[in-house]
Amino acid sequence: MKRYRLVALLAATIGFVIYPGVSQTASSSSPATSPGAQAYAEHCAICHGEHREGILPAFPPLLDIDRQMTDPRITTLIHVGKGRMPGFPNLEHAELANLLRYLASDDLSSAPAHTMEAQSSGVDAAGKQLFQRNCAFCHGRDAEGGETGPDLTRSKLVLADENGDKISEVVHNGRPGTKMPAFNFSHQEMLSLAAFIHGQEKFAAAHAGSRRGVSVADLQTGNVKAGEAYFNGAGGCSKCHSATGDLAGIATRYQGLQLEERMLYPRNVTDRVTVTLPTGKTMSGTLAYLDEFTVGMRDANHTYHSWPVSRVKYVVDAPEEAHVEQFSKYTDADVHNLMAYLQTLR
Repeated sequence: MKRYRLVALLAATIGFVIYPGVSQTASSSSPATSPGAQAYAEHCAICHGEHREGILPAFPPLLDIDRQMTDPRITTLIHVGKGRMPGFPNLEHAELANLLRYLASDDLSSAPAHTMEAQSSGVDAAGKQLFQRNCAFCHGRDAEGGETGPDLTRSKLVLADENGDKISEVVHNGRPGTKMPAFNFSHQEMLSLAAFIHGQEKFAAAHAGSRRGVSVADLQTGNVKAGEAYFNGAGGCSKCHSATGDLAGIATRYQGLQLEERMLYPRNVTDRVTVTLPTGKTMSGTLAYLDEFTVGMRDANHTYHSWPVSRVKYVVDAPEEAHVEQFSKYTDADVHNLMAYLQTLR
């Protein structure tokens, strides 16, 4: 269970991913009545919320997912899986059709409010609804930034935008090579979306002291020498990392909050495993699979091996767990000092 909690903590965003096949008693409280809503409540609600609103920061909303994916693509995702999401090939026929129909339906009964949102009406209100359903998971419900998306109220592109001309280009085309997908919005929908974003930008500017965002300047107040001492001493960072090795030049690759997120919440970290066979022989490689019955790994040649856990002994090296365990030990000064030191590694 520790491993699954860790996945939920570190998931930055894994895109619009569906987790059918997960069922717990929490879904029984859903007011779902249609077959599609019942299928959603049984398979998906525990991760993505009873009304497809998402459970931030780990699990994205599924409202308006049909604006990004066709039914065949969603079906493939369900059957094959993606990333950490396993495939569910047995979810098909009438149940699958009902689920797809429900995912394309219009229901915002559970959308929560946010205290930092500007008052909106008319065109802004329509844009707010579009934003909450399609953009809030990454950019925050108030457009001030989320787990993976930047703060749009500080965006130079937003400030230079007029009537959605620049915003619409990014929204319609996405950002190839990033996690920003393309969206199929009409011209009127783009006008309303841009109006909401501009409203949030003006609202945030008028309430500067209430911003959630963190500027680069806020992260440059630590002591470099103290941070270096912490890195090599009490923090234990040097046990796994080297300023002249894996961290060389890290400050040129990541800056500001992005660098701090890498420090506190490392993503895409590869776990290693060493397996001792009944003969006494040991094998080491990348951990590929682990549950209460089986341990699997890929060796240096990418060949997959697996064994029943009852027949072997194994030790997993999970680097990200060291970062999680450090949370309870950090002081505010430790974080600022360590950040100051990391920003010198160019």
